[in-house]
Amino acid sequence: MKTIKAYRQINEALQALDNGGRFYNLFTKADDGEITAAELGKVAGVFSDRQKMVLFLEMALSEFDAQQTEAVISKLDEQLQEAYHTYQPSTMKPAQAMQEAAASTYAILEGTPYHTESKSDFGGFIMVPISTGDVTTFTMIPIIDAYDVYDMKTEGDSDSVVIAHAKTNKKLPQVPMKIGGIFKEMKADKKGEGPANIFLEGIYRLA
Repeated sequence: MKTIKAYRQINEALQALDNGGRFYNLFTKADDGEITAAELGKVAGVFSDRQKMVLFLEMALSEFDAQQTEAVISKLDEQLQEAYHTYQPSTMKPAQAMQEAAASTYAILEGTPYHTESKSDFGGFIMVPISTGDVTTFTMIPIIDAYDVYDMKTEGDSDSVVIAHAKTNKKLPQVPMKIGGIFKEMKADKKGEGPANIFLEGIYRLA
């Protein structure tokens, strides 16, 4: 999960975003007053996934008011503005996510993550591909085998949402934060026949 910082000033945001793209983006120029997907992708750390780009942008602009946000959005090129309005993610707390979240949608969750270490304390299975030569099959494995797993909660609320991200030696601090990612499905049993629950695969977190 990539840690990002929200922009504090419009000039800071525009300078970071209007960056000319990567060295092979020959048709984009830094500081030309227009932000392209190549330029946004560079700071977001992605190449072509516009939903991830928009998720990054929404989180990076989260300290701005509506007028400041619009000042930045107006600098996006036409296609990127369309993508922003199409893919703009919701910001929600765990209780709201439990009611409204759907698999394959992007969102920003607010809460405190509590790390889960033991399989006995957490059950949930995900489907992963296994390739043997030219044949690809799928199997169910415990989500805790593939990810670092957290329960994200808000103070005084019993509802929680599972947050998962690639395993790392550095765990998330147990403090209030915002995490952006994509909702995916996990099953209650290894056969994949039990009821499906959602979890958020974390992509970005605000520092």
